[in-house]
Amino acid sequence: MFIEGRREFFLFFCATLLIGACTNSADKDSAASFDQYTVADGFELQLAASEPLIEAPVAMDFDNQGRMWVVEMRGFMPNIAGTGEEVPNGRISIVDGFDGQGRARNARVFLDSLVLPRALALVYGGVLYAEPPNLWFVEINNDKPGKRVLVDSLYTDQYSNPENQANGLLMNIDNWIYSAYSTTRYQLRDGKWIHEPTPFRGQFGITKDNVGRLYYGYNEVQLVGDYVLPNALTGNQYMKPQETINKVLTTDQRVYPLHPTTVNRGYVTGVLNQDSVLVRFTAACGPLVYRGDQFPAGYAGNAFVCEPQANLVKRNVLTFESLKTTAAQAWNDKEFIASKDEGFRPVNLSNGPDGALYVVDMHRGVMQHKVSATPYYREGITHKKLDTLLSAGRILRVKSKDKKLGGLPRLNEASAAELVSLLKSPNGWTRDRAQQLLIFKEQRSAIPELEQLAQSATDTIASIHALYTLEGLNALSFDLLRKIAASGVPMRSAHALLLLGRYQTGDHLEAMQKLADDLIARNDTVINLYLAASMGPWATASPAAFLPLLKKLSRKYPESRVFQEAVIGSLEGLEEQFKTDAAEPDSVIDSLLDQSIKNRRENNKHSIFVQRKIPTPGLQKGLVIYRSTCAGCHGPDGEGIEHVAPPLRGSEYVSGPNARLGMIILNGLEGPIHVNGKLHQFNGAMPKFRDIFSDEEIAGIMDYLHNSFVAADPKLRYGLPRVKPEEIKVLRQRKPVKTLTEQHLLEMNDSEK
Repeated sequence: MFIEGRREFFLFFCATLLIGACTNSADKDSAASFDQYTVADGFELQLAASEPLIEAPVAMDFDNQGRMWVVEMRGFMPNIAGTGEEVPNGRISIVDGFDGQGRARNARVFLDSLVLPRALALVYGGVLYAEPPNLWFVEINNDKPGKRVLVDSLYTDQYSNPENQANGLLMNIDNWIYSAYSTTRYQLRDGKWIHEPTPFRGQFGITKDNVGRLYYGYNEVQLVGDYVLPNALTGNQYMKPQETINKVLTTDQRVYPLHPTTVNRGYVTGVLNQDSVLVRFTAACGPLVYRGDQFPAGYAGNAFVCEPQANLVKRNVLTFESLKTTAAQAWNDKEFIASKDEGFRPVNLSNGPDGALYVVDMHRGVMQHKVSATPYYREGITHKKLDTLLSAGRILRVKSKDKKLGGLPRLNEASAAELVSLLKSPNGWTRDRAQQLLIFKEQRSAIPELEQLAQSATDTIASIHALYTLEGLNALSFDLLRKIAASGVPMRSAHALLLLGRYQTGDHLEAMQKLADDLIARNDTVINLYLAASMGPWATASPAAFLPLLKKLSRKYPESRVFQEAVIGSLEGLEEQFKTDAAEPDSVIDSLLDQSIKNRRENNKHSIFVQRKIPTPGLQKGLVIYRSTCAGCHGPDGEGIEHVAPPLRGSEYVSGPNARLGMIILNGLEGPIHVNGKLHQFNGAMPKFRDIFSDEEIAGIMDYLHNSFVAADPKLRYGLPRVKPEEIKVLRQRKPVKTLTEQHLLEMNDSEK
């Protein structure tokens, strides 16, 4: 564990290394050839920045002048053993001075002496950045750091696996900042940082579409997303939405690399083909919905996903139905970008102010963290000498050959009227930044124009931006929101309905009831869904007026679990009354109501609303390991992730004999597997941890699993004594197997079952 005294020791060392990086010149830049790369027809790759200006980039953002701000995780796996990661050599750099070929000539260090930084967002006139375990905000004063504020001291775990730590920091259209691998969203309002619970999403990287729906992924599942707007269905703390959040958008996980690939579990059947070429995703990360205006029309709203282990970037086409989103690969035999260069490690993607797509290429040999790297992977990497590829890093620009890039913005000098006009830009990056600037600069003089734009009948996306600009300026009103909701434009009405909930005072009840009746009569599924999801505050204020409306909405879509979850999301505290008055026996909503009522009686809240206390050091150690190593597959709440890993909460493998659970952790497990009678298919295999964790650490993991995920039955819970490290030592001495399967578990003797 890194401590402050050691930090001071390294400051002079790091400062010496960084002196030359304050103003680097591209004259020293390494040459980069794209001879080994392929890109989709009609596009070209350009080098926007490279070493020595930057090293090991993992995230980036653009400022109001179009300059790149780059997070450099220089300490990630500095060698195959991963020793030395605690050295504070990470930094955030400002990269600019583009030449005629669009290549950066200069880089200046904004922040240095960081330990494994992983994310940033340029918001509120400063930089929000993550350096575990903290989330910091620092003001920008003439390109130098000013006042620094600690936003969250528990943003993520410290010095655990960087692959499983909160990241992303995405400012959404709703003025909230979301992260991957996190259950908290953030906002600065009236000078104070606000934290709110939000559903857990993804592993590394997060993105949004034009209306604010979120997308993310997991290592072996390339594209996952929410069918609905953020937090739309979390109004009831005793119901966890299952049908609209964390949904796999495509089961097609195929990839098409250009060469044989070294991946962590390449020995598992079905991961590589007979030519040792990767068959499916194993390290999906950094997704991006393209929202620029430089690509051809067919690319607008497409979702791109990085696969650094296979040196490629995938393109998917999104399709939107009223209650569902799906994705399909653009091609069945090739990628948007692919390379034979095994140093090409795309880890993140970004929309640019010029309309181009930017690729954050970590350009590093070792990409698997020591916590989960298998001997197979380490041997393959060292054989190819990829562990010697250090001190590199690149930002690539992808542009259409048939259209010039847009000019760099001068947003800082734009007037309020000009910023309002930019909310109509075809480039999503420009719209986002104009919205943020209007709010940050408190441009209240623009309120009349914003109100007019928010009601626009011709530009839905611009009207939503205007709506949330007004929200950020504290300039909304019930009457304005009612008019916008009544317009009947589905997604614009959806946003207005969600915002209307803060106005549930007595003098608005009658008008809201009439609005709801009028909207239901239009029979628009999207509007009805958000009407159902937004009724909670109104139903609480007047059950007699609004429960009948929820009943009407429920019976319009009796077989839709998506819709019934939306209804129950508005029924916190009213479930039993609704069940008595409105629910039909044995219906979809009846069973969901029963579960919600049971959860309330047992005080079993959705995990995002619960702060668990870990009382002992052993459990604390198990918690840290679980969150950093296991939660990426099994979920932070132990409920599993579809297509990735089975649930642990309530699993007979967790509540059963210590020997069986210990053998699984030591030797790994390959699916499919039945848990409580339900078959769980999942890609890949759980890795072996016998060479990673000590006996004491594995005992701690098991204690944490018993404490957190065993059913609340006193006879069962208290029948699980603390696991002793000596028990693990005995299990470790058994002859190891390649990887356990369900058949191995079934064949274990009675004492192990």
